[in-house]
Amino acid sequence: MAANTASGYIQHHLQNLTYGQLPAGYERYDGSMLSEATWTIAHSAAEAKDMGFWAIHVDSMLWSVFLGFVFVLLFRFVARRATSGVPGGLQNAIESIVEFVDTSVKESFHGKNPVIAPLALTIFVWIFFMNLMDLIPVDWIPGLATLAGVPYMKIVPSTDPNITMSMSISVFFLMLFYWIKVKGLSGLFGDLALHPFSSNNPAVKVILIPVNLLLETVSLIAKPISLGLRLFGNLYAGELIFILIAMIGYFQLPLHFGWAVLHILVITLQAYIFMTLTIVYLSMVHEEH
Repeated sequence: MAANTASGYIQHHLQNLTYGQLPAGYERYDGSMLSEATWTIAHSAAEAKDMGFWAIHVDSMLWSVFLGFVFVLLFRFVARRATSGVPGGLQNAIESIVEFVDTSVKESFHGKNPVIAPLALTIFVWIFFMNLMDLIPVDWIPGLATLAGVPYMKIVPSTDPNITMSMSISVFFLMLFYWIKVKGLSGLFGDLALHPFSSNNPAVKVILIPVNLLLETVSLIAKPISLGLRLFGNLYAGELIFILIAMIGYFQLPLHFGWAVLHILVITLQAYIFMTLTIVYLSMVHEEH
């Protein structure tokens, strides 16, 4: 349900399609009262908020999974039809992306792990596709969704912190997994407790352990938080600017085109930064000091 005011228009476009449970006795947006706890689609921002932690952003899940399938099917299609002769335009583009990611991995990752290059390729292309949705005019798909009776539809998954943080937390758990696999629990503890300050004196070394643990733990926790929030913040700001430009009306086209051209750089850069930091973080846990 699109709002007629400027603030309502912005809030409508920034609201996710949310599915969750409303409690018994809850008064809905249309004045009706729920006789029992009900899982349903939120039809207002207040309903989405009251659904709590276990609510699901259906649009973010839908578009991110869909774009993941697009990535897999597109690369599979090109791989099955790849030739050793002169490549076509699509094959050439895909090969350039693969070569670019492979070079980035070789430059930043100094261990031996066959998972890193495919992981980096998946992260880069998947995030790029999610960011690329930001270039679709903001009213097209939400407008079609409204005509179909769907109250909200955000089509850029990377403007949802639930998506960006889930990806960064996944990278964080991969770090911990390979940290323990490569160095063991003792190696993990040693990396956290014996750096950055160390000493040849055993007594001083023991005294420095709490300080090192505090500093390294804060640094470790900051990695996934900054990784996820950086991607979210840049894409959310870009989406908001597109929405503000769309409110201008018939004179929006020059501004929209100019910002879209600039935003292509942001889209690509943010996918590259997320991929590169992932490679660097995983390289750090494979290296011996």
